[in-house]
Amino acid sequence: MHRQNLRRSRPGSGPREHKEDRLSDEARFIRNWLENPLVTGAVSPSGRALARAMAAYVDPTRSGPVIELGPGTGPVTEALVRRGIVPDRLILIEYDAEFCKRLARRFPEARVIHGDAHALANVVRPMIDEPAVAVVSSLPLLVKSEVKRAALLDAAFDLMIDGGPFIQFTYAVVSPIPKKLAEMTSSPFTAEASPPIWLNLPPARVWVYRRQSDANRSRARGAVGA
Repeated sequence: MHRQNLRRSRPGSGPREHKEDRLSDEARFIRNWLENPLVTGAVSPSGRALARAMAAYVDPTRSGPVIELGPGTGPVTEALVRRGIVPDRLILIEYDAEFCKRLARRFPEARVIHGDAHALANVVRPMIDEPAVAVVSSLPLLVKSEVKRAALLDAAFDLMIDGGPFIQFTYAVVSPIPKKLAEMTSSPFTAEASPPIWLNLPPARVWVYRRQSDANRSRARGAVGA
């Protein structure tokens, strides 16, 4: 049975980060990766350049929650706040209990959930009353089966506004959600990739997926038949 733990701490003014925290984050990431590399997926937190690149795909002027999957210690979360996302719009789903404590301390206005991001629909749907603007993922998708990846993408699309982005980074040279997975999802989707982010170690790329609406599919068919 899925166990979910929602953490909220007292209201604050925003993220608080110190040099000691960053060093502690690095140590914790390495420890988690050594203990369970298939869950943590990375040896160190996302670099600032990668975090900014991911946050840049989120439109801060749109109303609604922003869901982050696998935020870890919060580098992408911080980039989202700097992008203009008010912290109380953030829903952070993290599997590691210690990371959840750190996230709740650094982003006290965000909703921090200790749970499985792959149970996205069951976790998030009861707590939102409007569609999400975006889903931002740092999950290690390439270690998951294609069926699980397709199911996660479908669940994310179902929670978002029409055309809302599912934003995922990868260290691989290929898309973590290949186009062939459209056969396993409820509707087709588009995919776009950022240029390589060389300043991140290791270098990474951001992929953005959007569900194709009926209108967009009709226009595409019309263009092909023209």
